[in-house]
Amino acid sequence: MKSMFVALAVTLLTGACATDARIRDADRAALYEAHAGAPVNSFRYTGSLNGWTPLGDGALALWTRPKQAYLLTFNGDCPDLDFAQAISVSSQFQTVSKNFDTVTALGSGSVVIPCRIREIRPLDVAAIKDAERQMRADAQVSERK
Repeated sequence: MKSMFVALAVTLLTGACATDARIRDADRAALYEAHAGAPVNSFRYTGSLNGWTPLGDGALALWTRPKQAYLLTFNGDCPDLDFAQAISVSSQFQTVSKNFDTVTALGSGSVVIPCRIREIRPLDVAAIKDAERQMRADAQVSERK
């Protein structure tokens, strides 16, 4: 039986979802893409999220633990990810699988549309955090000029 797990993650309150206005969305998406490993078919998911970051309408970074995250890309656009108050992730037997499971944006006030996961790639979380720190530092230097 397929089950849905809902993880509430308010963007401003969740550290993994926190965004810095100085890092543009396109830059953030490129950063995650650059630090994503080879595609995998699935990952273990116990129904608990540590955070998530929307990367436009076609992708999402999903943290399952503080130091474990995945880049999920969708078949087509996944509307309202940027405005969702929460997301749900489907799974079967504590496993999220590409081409089978979905992510759904919740609480955005529009029609709820499940977005099928096309590709799953593990993320190098430490490298992403280092690169984000560097991008923020570079942005601060640019602002001072």
